[in-house]
Order: sequence, then structure tokens, then C-alpha cells
Amino acid sequence: MIHMPQNSEIEYLVGSEEIANIMPNVSALIPFSEMSTHFLNEVSKSILNNPAARQYPDVITFAFWCRKAAILEKQKPYPNLQNRLGKGVIFHIAPSNVPVNFAFSLATGIIAGNANIVRVPSKEFVQVDIITQAIYSSLQMYPDMQSRICLVRYGHDKAVTDFFSSLCDVRVIWGGDSTIASIRNSPLPARATEVVFADRYSFSIINADYYLSCSNKEKIAQDFYNDTYLNDQNACTSPQLVMWCGTQIQRAKELFWQSLHDLLVKRYDLKPVQAVGKLSALCRLAIDTNASVELVEDNLIVRLNINQLDVILMDYKYHSGFFIEYDLKELRDIIPMCNRKCQTISYLGEEAEAIHTCISTYAPAGVDRIVPLGKTMEFALVWDGYDLIERMTRIISCI
Repeated sequence: MIHMPQNSEIEYLVGSEEIANIMPNVSALIPFSEMSTHFLNEVSKSILNNPAARQYPDVITFAFWCRKAAILEKQKPYPNLQNRLGKGVIFHIAPSNVPVNFAFSLATGIIAGNANIVRVPSKEFVQVDIITQAIYSSLQMYPDMQSRICLVRYGHDKAVTDFFSSLCDVRVIWGGDSTIASIRNSPLPARATEVVFADRYSFSIINADYYLSCSNKEKIAQDFYNDTYLNDQNACTSPQLVMWCGTQIQRAKELFWQSLHDLLVKRYDLKPVQAVGKLSALCRLAIDTNASVELVEDNLIVRLNINQLDVILMDYKYHSGFFIEYDLKELRDIIPMCNRKCQTISYLGEEAEAIHTCISTYAPAGVDRIVPLGKTMEFALVWDGYDLIERMTRIISCI
């Protein structure tokens, strides 16, 4: 048995080493149990009653996501749960650059009926503090849940990762290819399984004619902002490539990007290091691919137009408001970009069915989600092609 290494710098935001050690002996619950649902509803209420949370849309989104009514809605695709139990202990490694991801991963593990050890981002975020405070206070009202949650923060310490991995029945790794490769140096118990979320990219399809017909262009700008700038395009769901279709593309582009820029001037704080990085990425892409640069009055939005789609373009992707644009001639032109690295297609217009038909017809290796613009960050229990309830539970067969 692996023991916690001595002198390791580990911080327990919720729970303790003693609780972590007893987790393998904690009874699993059926998915969507009454206790789990009521506990998460209490967490939701605690967040929504905290005035500080109102400054963070991602925190509020999580709070609404784990309300009782929302959880019961999520339960509907799972009508037969009596023969399922949680697998036991889930060890979640959250990404370092998306503050609220750890909370969604934890909540999913709770809903599935498991005890959960969650490594939160090593970088300190106010959002993490707000949600952690809500979880801690809610545990005082639900003492039976106290042995089911540990939130920990530690650096790149393989010995600590070895310890937590030795306790788990499922390991969930967010954060990309390099993180996965590093964490996999820590062995798992023989029957443990793994769910990994590798490096992915996403793109948007905007129907220019539909956009020009919309009267709510400010809301559309806000929706696109939420998909991109809210997490500095660091989330795999954030589009780095914007494809246009329709007959009035140039006019739509002018209005769309100007509307977004008007919002950014009020809402977005571009750091010098981000500006320099965007300029560097712009120069690389422009030189290597002959992309044409759209001149702008500042560096809040960087746009490069390309005349041919090629998956190699994603080697040049950047964040903090860096967009590659392409004018679609026909919808099937998207197929080269729909490889294993492609996660989400967001759309504006009435293209959902057409996109789905295109993907079904050509059956590319990638694309797991097709969602409206503004909805890319909405976490679901089916994510990256995984049914997380199925992956985090076991079936007890009785013949």
C-alpha cells in the first residue's frame, strides 16, 4: 500500500488526509441519490446567496447547474438506475487554467454516487474560493457527505499523485496531452479505469444572412464573448476558428466584430504578455500560411483570413482573442477540420441539423458536440463523447 509521502506540501481546502485514507471503505451510492441531490442543491443555494459570486458568471452558471431541479432534469436520460452503484473513489485532476472546471467534475462524481478527491488548480482563483466555501458550509449541514469529499491543492509532486491514484477506482484527468502523459507515470490499481480529456480545439459556423437579420446583435456578441474571452480561449470548447457561410459575409463580419469590440472595450482587460503573444502568433501564421491579416485599431481582436482549410492551422492557434477565419463554399468543407482533435462545433443560424447530417454522412474521426453559439461552456454529463455517469458507475447484474 502506498502512503502519503512525508513533508509533502499539500493543502486540504476541504477534507483531510484521514478522510482520504478512509474513502476506499466508504459505501457507494446509487446515481442521483436523494442525499447527493440535496447536498448539491445546498451548495447551489450557498453560492447564490453569496454577493461575491455575482461578479463571476462561471460561478453562477455552476450554481444553477447543480440546483435540485436541474439535477432531476439531468436524470431523465437514466431511467434505470437501481442496478447501478458508484464505482467508489474518483480522483479528479482539474485543469490549471479553467477555474470552475473542478467543481463540475466533482459534482459529476457526487451525482454518480462516488467519494471524490479533487486536485484544484494550483493557481489561486477567487472562483475556487467561493465554491470551496460553499461546499465547506454545506458539509456542515450534511455530515454524511464529509467522508466523500476532499479538495486538495499541491504542486507537481509525483509522490502525492501516486498516493491519491492508489486510492481511486476512476482517475479523471483534465488539462491536455502533456498533463495526461505526466499523470500516467503514477500507476493505478489493477481494476481502476481512467477518463481523460486531451488537447482539443473547437470552431464556430456563423450564417452571415441570419446574423444580419437578427435584432439582438449585442446579445450575440455577449454569447460569443462567453464562449471565448470569459476563459481567454483556454477551454477546449472555445472556438479558435470562425467559419462563415451565406451571401453577405463581408457585411456580417464588419458588424459582428465591431459589436464584439464594443463589448471588449468595456469588459476585457488585455495584459501586455497576452498582447505580445498574440502578435507573435499572428506573425507566425501570416508568414507560414500566407494568411491575410485584418487590421484593427488595437489588439483586443486579432483576425487572420485563410483561403484553404488545413488541420495544420490548429498548430498556430492562440488564445486571448486570436481568431482564424474562413469563408465556406459548402458545408462539407468543414470535414478536414473534424479530426480526432476537434471537440465542439458551435453555430449561429439554423445549421444544426445540416451540420449533424454532414458529420453523420462523412463520419469524420472527431466532433463530439454541436451546440448553439453561447452554449459551448455549458457542461453536460455527456462530455467529449463520454457518458460520465456510465464511466463512473458499475452495473450489478442479477439473472
